[in-house]
Amino acid sequence: MARPSKHDGVVYRRKDSNIWWMRYRDNDGSRRLESTHTEDWQEAQRQLRERLRARDDNTLHIVRKGEQLTFGEWADFFLENYSKPPFRAAATHVANMKAMRTLLPAFGCLKLVEIEGALIEAHLRRRLRQGRRVHRKAGVVEIGILKPTTVHQEFRVLRRVFNVAVKKKLCPANPCATVEFPARLRGLFRPHYMTWSEQMRIEEHAPAYMRNVIRIITETGLRVYKELAVMKKEQVDLLNKVAFVADSKTPTGVAEVPLTDIAVHAFRSQMELAGPSQWLFPSGGSRTGHQVEFKGAWHTTLQRAGVRYFRLYDLRSTYATRLSAGGVADEWVTQMLRQSDAQVFKKYSQMKLQMKREALTKLNRQTNESNLRASSDTEECA
Repeated sequence: MARPSKHDGVVYRRKDSNIWWMRYRDNDGSRRLESTHTEDWQEAQRQLRERLRARDDNTLHIVRKGEQLTFGEWADFFLENYSKPPFRAAATHVANMKAMRTLLPAFGCLKLVEIEGALIEAHLRRRLRQGRRVHRKAGVVEIGILKPTTVHQEFRVLRRVFNVAVKKKLCPANPCATVEFPARLRGLFRPHYMTWSEQMRIEEHAPAYMRNVIRIITETGLRVYKELAVMKKEQVDLLNKVAFVADSKTPTGVAEVPLTDIAVHAFRSQMELAGPSQWLFPSGGSRTGHQVEFKGAWHTTLQRAGVRYFRLYDLRSTYATRLSAGGVADEWVTQMLRQSDAQVFKKYSQMKLQMKREALTKLNRQTNESNLRASSDTEECA
């Protein structure tokens, strides 16, 4: 009878190396010796625990498969199964395909576990020094240097690809987590909080339908193009003050959305403007029959109002910020946004600070007005 093993698994160093190795028993009792590819003892212990957990869950063969999988093979699988609708929007799939044109030549032949943060940073630095290539009649020409935002978009796609690989236990950790983007990005992905005074000024210079768009999004948090632009009249129940979202970016986005009185008034106004059309925002020049973009009208409205440009999508962020500032718990705000990831709420913290500053400004103005009235009353009495 075989003697029972004293330890379930151990990490150790070989005499000629500083790299930690791990030794453990497979499901059939076979002894396994594998390198952890790290000099950090705690990281080696974490990898050993992952191995033992995968063994106990009968998923060890999947983990080992990930170690033999190249980035190119996984990228093809990712694009086919996790990039197309209904998992992601069609525009997101197009962006992923575009980013892969530069990522595959750089990492395609490497194993997933061989790609490290240093390799990714070196690739990003090379991309930031490259010129922007465009197709002309004379052929492909370079115009200037690539913008940091373009390179960062490719980095975001790479990070998303590895996030899915980590969830599928194909690699132990996302190497992008240790990468510091080697360029400064001004205000990237920081949503703009629209103050009440800005909203009043924008609505004053906006056409009627755009005014309805502003009020609906800031009162409901609907996504601009995926939910509001494609909405039909039959999806809005003004009597019960609810709108039904039939299709959304995520499965949690398909839900009934409660309406405030302001939102009900805006929906009723838009239904009158839409006339006999089934769409809330009809468009005779569109093949779909409804509006497909508001960017032109939005940009013109901001120019007339004298407000610095910000994205129309930021009105959804404004909705979340006002909920949070009104005392609604962050967990409930996440549910009202119909987000599947609670971490998305972190980006609203800066906007809450702006709202506090706006409140302090109002408080100071009211205090000054009270002091002025008090001083004028004293002078009259004297």
